[in-house]
Amino acid sequence: MALDTRVLKTRSITAFVFVIVMLCGLFIHPQAYRILFALIMGGCLQEFFHHNPKLGEKNKMIRAIVGTCYIVIPILLMIDLGTHASFSQDRFLPLYAIGILFSIWINDTMAYLVGSMIGRTPLSVVSPKKTWEGTIGGILLSVGIISLAGKYIPVAKAIPSFNWTMIALISAVFGTFGDLVESKWKRMAEIKDSGSFMPGHGGFLDRFDSLLMAATPVWIYIKCIAG
Repeated sequence: MALDTRVLKTRSITAFVFVIVMLCGLFIHPQAYRILFALIMGGCLQEFFHHNPKLGEKNKMIRAIVGTCYIVIPILLMIDLGTHASFSQDRFLPLYAIGILFSIWINDTMAYLVGSMIGRTPLSVVSPKKTWEGTIGGILLSVGIISLAGKYIPVAKAIPSFNWTMIALISAVFGTFGDLVESKWKRMAEIKDSGSFMPGHGGFLDRFDSLLMAATPVWIYIKCIAG
């Protein structure tokens, strides 16, 4: 029991520090924003190349190229979205990036809660704990919460309400798929976590797998469709 308490305490402290660092990077200054995502990119690349040899020598170079693009491109697009930030009383507000990240976090949390309560149907053999009920519930609640926030939070009104809905929907759907992709990759590499930078929570790829999959389609929507 003492060990469980210590583990829980460590996880709680780690999660709290992670949230503080993310919020500081998102809200303090454009340079802090760029540094944050540069660190995320570096951490993800380091973990990927550390584990890549575990998948064997066959197609190792192709995996390296694909993996690099899979990590670098979405992070660069997130940095680009940060350049289209709103400023409220001289405060840096990268609304698009905030929308993507909060959509993913809400989706993950709600999918877990809904799945824990009513989940019965497995979503995929790659991630047996995920259920269709939890997945659908997480997506719907993420879209609902972000849509309401976009409609009623004054600073969020800089972006049309429909765009908030689409950002949440795309982020939740593709974010879920990104989580499944990373789970498959970890199974192939025969590892439990991608790293240990967050004790009890895994590594960079564990924390940002959804973002890596969601950032590109959201960027395409914002740049090419929403205008």
